[in-house]
Amino acid sequence: MELFLTALSGIAWTIVYIVSIRIGFTQKTYAMPIAALGLNIAWEWIYSIYDLTSAPGPQAYINLVWALADVVILFTFFRYGRAEFPSFVTRPLFIAWGVAILGTSIAIQLLFIREFGLVDMRAAAYSAFLQNLLMSGLFIAMFVARRGARGQSLTIAIAKWIGTLAPTLLLGAIQNSPFILGIGILCSIFDLAYIGLLLWARTNPPQLAASDRATEPAAAKYTP
Repeated sequence: MELFLTALSGIAWTIVYIVSIRIGFTQKTYAMPIAALGLNIAWEWIYSIYDLTSAPGPQAYINLVWALADVVILFTFFRYGRAEFPSFVTRPLFIAWGVAILGTSIAIQLLFIREFGLVDMRAAAYSAFLQNLLMSGLFIAMFVARRGARGQSLTIAIAKWIGTLAPTLLLGAIQNSPFILGIGILCSIFDLAYIGLLLWARTNPPQLAASDRATEPAAAKYTP
């Protein structure tokens, strides 16, 4: 069961990254919020390097695949993401802000390690679930900010939900961690809400278009 849930999570999150990369290049945008992406990059590079140099296992190689995919997603953010921001956010400011997010993300992961230590896997588990919860909320915020599903995908939403649900069952339920189980349940609530929003957007494009028109005069002066 442990191997099955680990593999299921690995496959599901790999799908998230592959589809995010495809959307990034085809729609010329980024498909993952930068704060979540920064935390993912920091987590996956730190723990893939640590695991591969200490006790290589299936999760270590999964983490490495994710870390490499994150670099490509990060490229789509820096390549196309500037267009998503108001005109007063100049390109140098946009790049500086993105780099600052990455630096902050690395600092947060290192603080978890400093608190718990690398050997104590609570640092990896707790930080992973907390950033998953943040990501779940940020995807909803991205839907609202873009007034619809542009640069997003139902496949990403479902795969993210499954990819988080699997370790929730493994670490939270089977291995009996109330903290992880609770955070994992909250992730599922937000993930299912996001799935519902994307399904709603498929059947209600007129409302979304009307919302865009209603705010167009105020937003136009901020359009890059």
